Amino acid sequence: MAEPVYRRVVIKLSGEYLAGPHGSGIDQPTIDRIAADLIAAQKLGVEIAVVVGGGNMVRGVDVSAKGMSRPAADTLGMLATVMNCLALEAAIQRKGSPAQALSAFVMPEICELFTRAAAHKYLAEGKIVLLGGGTGNPFFTTDTTAVLRAAEIDAQAVLKATNVDGVYSADPKKDPTAKRFDRLSHSQAIEGGYKVMDATAFALARETSLPIIVFSIAEPGSIGEMLRGAGRGTIVAG
Repeated sequence: MAEPVYRRVVIKLSGEYLAGPHGSGIDQPTIDRIAADLIAAQKLGVEIAVVVGGGNMVRGVDVSAKGMSRPAADTLGMLATVMNCLALEAAIQRKGSPAQALSAFVMPEICELFTRAAAHKYLAEGKIVLLGGGTGNPFFTTDTTAVLRAAEIDAQAVLKATNVDGVYSADPKKDPTAKRFDRLSHSQAIEGGYKVMDATAFALARETSLPIIVFSIAEPGSIGEMLRGAGRGTIVAG
């Protein structure tokens, strides 16, 4: 079996994916499968932190479009990511592996506050670290959060786990002629306007020289495959 390409990574999980076939909420079989994949990937010898979106519960942009102020709406979305982290933490622990949720918000009765020192400590202890609460500020996506946290904790890459197997020139579900890229530079990703991640996330990754690997999480074991450099996806780097 090939050795992993990276030894410390941040995995960005879509909140919508946690809803499974239901469209919203948390689908327990889906979150249990993701927990199993994370545990298997960690056993390759990789330290893993996870940033989870909140779109299965609340999307701040959608709420603000209905009249709520954007800061208030984004706060709801950030709190939704904490709930997802707690659910994933519980699923990992039920499978007998250690996990630790950290939040950008002070909520001591629920989980510990994110600090660089705490993240480093728990990763070194062999725990899968779940990073909730976004950046703690409105107007920033969880994609940007994933790149920011990766830079803060000295991760070697961000793995963007989504429902498509890479970055395409157009939506492959709508355009059968869409081209999948094996590799792009950060600048090409920004200039191309590809929607798989927002431009702020790509720009921060470029500034911090962090590669982003975009892949589909639909197949069990896909996280481990990408970590070994054997999976199908798009590398955004350089």
